[in-house]
Amino acid sequence: MNRAFDVIVIGAGHAGCEAAYAAARLGAKVGLCTLTTDTVAHMPCNPAVGGTAKGHLVREIDALGGLMGSAIDATGIQFKLLNRSRGPAVWSPRAQADKKIYGQSMKATLDAEPNIEWLIGRAGRILVEHRRIVGLALEEGDAYACSALVVTTGTFLNGLVHIGPEQHPAGRAGEPPSRELAESLKSFGFEWGRLKTGTPPRLDRESIDFDRQVEAGRFTLERGDAEPVPFSFLSGQIERPQVDCHLLHTNDRVRDLVRANIARSPLFNGQIHGIGPRYCPSLEDKIVRFPDKERHQIFLEPEGVNAREIYVNGFSMSLPRDVQADLVHALPGLEDAVLLRPGYAVEYDFIQPTELTRRLETKRVAGLYLAGQINGTSGYEEAAAQGLVAGMNAARCSTGTPGLELRRDEAYIGILVDDLITKGCLEPYRMFTSRAEHRLLLRIDNADLRLTPRGREAGLVDDARWERFIDRQERFTRNLAVLDSTLLRTEAGDRVPASQLLRQPEIRLADLVAQDRLPGFVLRPVDAAIDLASAETTVKYAGYLRRQESEIARARKDERRGIPHDFPFDRVPGLSREVVQRLFQVRPDTLGQALRIPGVTPAAVAVLGAFVGRLSTPQP
Repeated sequence: MNRAFDVIVIGAGHAGCEAAYAAARLGAKVGLCTLTTDTVAHMPCNPAVGGTAKGHLVREIDALGGLMGSAIDATGIQFKLLNRSRGPAVWSPRAQADKKIYGQSMKATLDAEPNIEWLIGRAGRILVEHRRIVGLALEEGDAYACSALVVTTGTFLNGLVHIGPEQHPAGRAGEPPSRELAESLKSFGFEWGRLKTGTPPRLDRESIDFDRQVEAGRFTLERGDAEPVPFSFLSGQIERPQVDCHLLHTNDRVRDLVRANIARSPLFNGQIHGIGPRYCPSLEDKIVRFPDKERHQIFLEPEGVNAREIYVNGFSMSLPRDVQADLVHALPGLEDAVLLRPGYAVEYDFIQPTELTRRLETKRVAGLYLAGQINGTSGYEEAAAQGLVAGMNAARCSTGTPGLELRRDEAYIGILVDDLITKGCLEPYRMFTSRAEHRLLLRIDNADLRLTPRGREAGLVDDARWERFIDRQERFTRNLAVLDSTLLRTEAGDRVPASQLLRQPEIRLADLVAQDRLPGFVLRPVDAAIDLASAETTVKYAGYLRRQESEIARARKDERRGIPHDFPFDRVPGLSREVVQRLFQVRPDTLGQALRIPGVTPAAVAVLGAFVGRLSTPQP
């Protein structure tokens, strides 16, 4: 062995960066293995962070002490708060990133962390003794010892890129796949699958006259919010200028070209076997699956302030190069656009996440953690959230201290992990607000109130962040008291508590504060938006929140009823063979998790509960 580390992280994408940083902040000596530091936190697909439900994940990563929120706040070039017209449970921040500067910012943060050392090379064989991690061997021959290993390989495991009939092994454009590592992982007997994702063509910014196309009505200007909403609770107000994006739509000519060339698409001629993301379909998918839809939205998004590349959002495809050029030129306003590189599809191996515990540790090999697309997910945000969980628990594993788990009722991150380990993946997993049973409690404005104490408990939240959080928490508590104790006059002339008046839909807290009607209400200027949103939502939706808290309290009874790891499901009378098979595959750790396994009925869980009750005791 060359050297010894507490934790080695394979891959420096979004999952790997969070994993390495979290482990290092907990005091672990971390080796971060990557092919090159030029692609740290690279964005090979959409150069953006956040979006519906994904923005919730980023807020939670930040609240726990992670990196992604502060990184996008420092390097974002257009910010939007989505779903403003709907309830606060589904408000979601999104930002276009300057992808090059974002990666540089993330690398600089990792460089400044003294517990992280870069290991430049291609990960090869995972070293195991007695079903426990002991190290990692690189393909070049060097070997390093470690107590825990986090694998965050993205689309690199036996990656295969498709552009029409062209196929070449690659994890993504221009980078080789990981084959030896894939075979090493397969040797442990994990259940495997194959997935597919894709990316659209990139266009030359200089070849598009945006102003002329807007004037002609072919493009619609898409601006960011006048007052950007930051992701990080530490960022404060974002005041730098924002760039514009542009919206256009496909037409009949695009639809006809796709239909005429569908037999040349690897997705439809049998060339691709991996399953693609249902919620982010390729252009070919959209044309075939929605034949009656006359047009589809396309967004032109710059990949940076000074970047040459324009990302054609909504135009992902794997058609041949010549067809892609014809399709781009068929779009209104892009008749003269120059393609810098074509879109492509990439197939890759993944491990069924039912092979993992709630801490993202594999059940077959102790000390081996998986995060990101290797677990069947899609999206930078889902990857980063898993990286944070895996990195924290890998560091704790290396020191023999208990791991950290997040519940479904306290974080979207908890929902993400629970869905993965309980249901597995038949297609790339993407987070949605609809996956949260108690989404009114899991809002973006209260992510710090929910999770920063958990981050402090884990050791990720430093003193400066904690002091700021305590100040924020005290303001929140005091402001709720002010709303309950301050009497205001209604239009009918009655005097009622401000909290009662605020429950009327037309009354806004910001207006009451601006009118000086709430003496004693405290706002910190840089956090005013968060303070107002937290207090107003807590008051306006008090009845709904109490109801959800009661539902959670009832559900926790099942979550506290533990199931021993080696429980003999096949000896429980009354369970069908299918149910027993699913229970053995997932090995739920509580009755609550058993109830969420596809194919396991409430009646089966009731039978299981009667039997488990004689063998296990409630978990604290």
